[in-house]
Amino acid sequence: MSKLTPLPEAYDGWLQALKAKIRQAQLSARLAVNHELISLYWRIGHDILERQRRQGWGAKVIDRLAADLRAAFPEIRGFSARNLKYRRAFTEAWPEESIVQQLAAQIPWFHNCTLLDKVSEPAARLVRAPDHRTWLEPPCPGSSDRKPALPSPG
Repeated sequence: MSKLTPLPEAYDGWLQALKAKIRQAQLSARLAVNHELISLYWRIGHDILERQRRQGWGAKVIDRLAADLRAAFPEIRGFSARNLKYRRAFTEAWPEESIVQQLAAQIPWFHNCTLLDKVSEPAARLVRAPDHRTWLEPPCPGSSDRKPALPSPG
């Protein structure tokens, strides 16, 4: 067995600081990706709503769009008709892109969907969104599902 080289005195502190920088960079990257995805989802929902309003598109167009997007991007999950309808509902719920950028893009997509499902009043969504970490229970052991646990308002 080879002998380990003695470490300099400040090595452990430096290693801990380096680990913290790496973790912070990973978190920043995840937040940036989340922000871009939420913005994309809003734009997809906005485009669907605009075409439905202007051209009278129905739900069957969303089904076709879902099939076409899944065919074009088979490696990417999330283009089901159900998800496209969530994106449309997301845009209806947050019609101002500036609010999406300031608030909704700061929380994961799942949390946005939970807000849509559980909170019907726009004002209540605005209040609850910043506290999203407090109203989602951790996943059950052995399950990948999260169970929403919304607190009562106020």
